[in-house]
This record gives sequence, structure tokens and C-alpha cells, in this order.
Amino acid sequence: MQLIADILMTAGAFGAAIYCYVLSNRLKKFTALESGMGSAIAVLSVQVDDMTRALEAARGAAHAQADGLRAQTARAEAVAAQLELLMASLHDLPKPSAADSDEELGLEGERRLRFVRRRAEGRDLEAAE
Repeated sequence: MQLIADILMTAGAFGAAIYCYVLSNRLKKFTALESGMGSAIAVLSVQVDDMTRALEAARGAAHAQADGLRAQTARAEAVAAQLELLMASLHDLPKPSAADSDEELGLEGERRLRFVRRRAEGRDLEAAE
């Protein structure tokens, strides 16, 4: 009986030694930076860092674009208010008759179109990234 117990204990110790050997090999492969899971973890870590930097850059650009859009919206609202004021002031003018307006302009039945162009000031221009 003692002999059977010794044989079983020796087989158990031998099995535990094989298990530890296999486990140590797997652990070495897992932690190796050149190959295995360690390499994959290192690559993923670098990619996460790159994505974090890209996200911060995109967030900064979005904030800058939002600020520019707010400024342009404020300018557009100011111009719209001026246009409304000009349109309201046009309602106060008396309407000339068609014959009076042609005589004043010297067109004699012929109308001429006039185009007015203005150049944008340099301070209003924005550069795109």
C-alpha cells in the first residue's frame, strides 16, 4: 500500500513539474516583446496613444472652427440688421413715377444696369488649415 502511495505521489509531482514547465513557456511567450501577446499589447498601446493625440488635435480644431463660426454668425447677424434698417428706410422714400425717373436719369425709355463691386478687406480673410 505504501508503494502505491509513493508511486501516485511521484506521478503527481512529475505531472506538476510538467504543468509548471508548460506554464513557464507560455508565460515567456506572453511577456516577450519581440513576439507573442507582449508585442500585440505594445502595438495596441502605441495605437491608443496615437489615437488619443489625434483626438485631442481634432477636438482643438473643432473648437477653433466653432469659434470662427460663432464670429461669422455674429457678423452675419449685424449685416442682416443693417440690411433690415436699409430696407425699412426705403419704405420712407416717396415713389417716383416712371416718366419722372426716366427723365431724371436721361435714359429716354432705355434702362441701364449698374454693377458695384467692392473688394474685401484683408482683415476679413481667413486661412484654411
